[in-house]
Amino acid sequence: MASPSKARTALAALREDLSGEVFAPGDPDYDEARTVFNAMIDRRPAVIAQCSDVTDVVRAVRFGRELDLNIAVRGGGHSVAGSALGDGALVVDLRRMHQVTVDPADEAVRIEGGATMSHLDRATQPYGLATTGGRASTTGVGGFVLGGGTGWLDRAFGLAVDNLIAVELVTADAERVHANADENPELFWALHGGGGNFGIATALTLELHELPEFCVALLLCRPEYGPRVVRTFREVLRTGPDEAGGVVMYLTGPPWDFVPPELVGRLLCAMLLTYAGGEENLPKLAGPLLALPHEVQVVGPMPYPEVQCMLDQPPGLRNHWSAEYLSALPDEAVDVFCARADSMPVPTGNQQMLFPQGGAVAAGPHAYPVPYRDAPWAVHPFGIWQDPADDERCVAWVRAVRSDVRPWSTGDVYLNFIGDEGPERVRAGLGAGNTLRLEKVKRRWDPDNVFRFGHNVKPV
Repeated sequence: MASPSKARTALAALREDLSGEVFAPGDPDYDEARTVFNAMIDRRPAVIAQCSDVTDVVRAVRFGRELDLNIAVRGGGHSVAGSALGDGALVVDLRRMHQVTVDPADEAVRIEGGATMSHLDRATQPYGLATTGGRASTTGVGGFVLGGGTGWLDRAFGLAVDNLIAVELVTADAERVHANADENPELFWALHGGGGNFGIATALTLELHELPEFCVALLLCRPEYGPRVVRTFREVLRTGPDEAGGVVMYLTGPPWDFVPPELVGRLLCAMLLTYAGGEENLPKLAGPLLALPHEVQVVGPMPYPEVQCMLDQPPGLRNHWSAEYLSALPDEAVDVFCARADSMPVPTGNQQMLFPQGGAVAAGPHAYPVPYRDAPWAVHPFGIWQDPADDERCVAWVRAVRSDVRPWSTGDVYLNFIGDEGPERVRAGLGAGNTLRLEKVKRRWDPDNVFRFGHNVKPV
């Protein structure tokens, strides 16, 4: 631990040298700078370095190592686990670094480490190109991709990490490193699901795919029709093309313009069918779903970046999420899933979600530490609410959803969907067979475990 005088001198030098801004406890904007998406995360870093470029990142890491500080990395700040912050740590905040450079000829895109899905999707849309992104426009690209990355396009284009071409990294030694299939291939492998354990991703290059059109069919139904909706959705996805995706979820009726006032604030079952293709194919694909009893129907083309905003939630709410990946979705599992919605706290932002996988997810490369790719379905209780008085019942509901579907669980999990659930769940998210290999990569690139926040891989 550095002496107080050494720390003051180093901090003054960092403030002078950094192109971006530096915040420490007592600074006027410190509390704003340490606020993240999940209001349940209240941590007090020693220093927050808001970096403007890679040179700033290198300077910040050198500062942190000089003072023996552990380092947290903030991209979008969207992690439910709060991995962007650490008590007494240095936070390297990348939000000023959000440039997106599209190469339409090579169908590739370079994204700086602080970019969000909105930055990415709106940059690629004019070219009729896209890649698998998260289901919220405010999600940070870096953490999303390095954690695996599942979204509306994954059945068509694979997991986000399946589209990873290269990563530009600043290591724990403040060295700039490139990782791709030919350069540092073992590190590149570890970055396919291993998250931020190995360094600071200052930029990523991803493969793009043609997406000139995108369509949706959205239904809002009364909750008693939920089992029929899920069964029909299951059949549509079983027989439909890989370009089809979506979600069935229970939620509080939202105050959207097209939602009748009597449904706002009430428990509803929603079905969103997405289709990465032209409008002419949507009626046949969505027909069985549109024939179900429903209160609201929205069908037709919609720009993909706009669909990415549909489930956006404001920052500053309390969050507790989890997930189970299922080996099958028999009728019994459908009934259990739907019955649990009766206990979901309403009105809140809570969403009890069921996502399909398969398609390009299951067909993707199995060598990477993303063990959940073979599960055909994922259950994701997404707890989000405002009042701390609701903490106990919302957390209990999330745990109950997991418990209900556990008889069909593969045991694997997507780590970006969960908070701190212990080391066994981290191993479940990386694959038991990958643990030792990841730990050896960690020892090579971060032997002191400087990057320890979030779902940590410890060096061996």
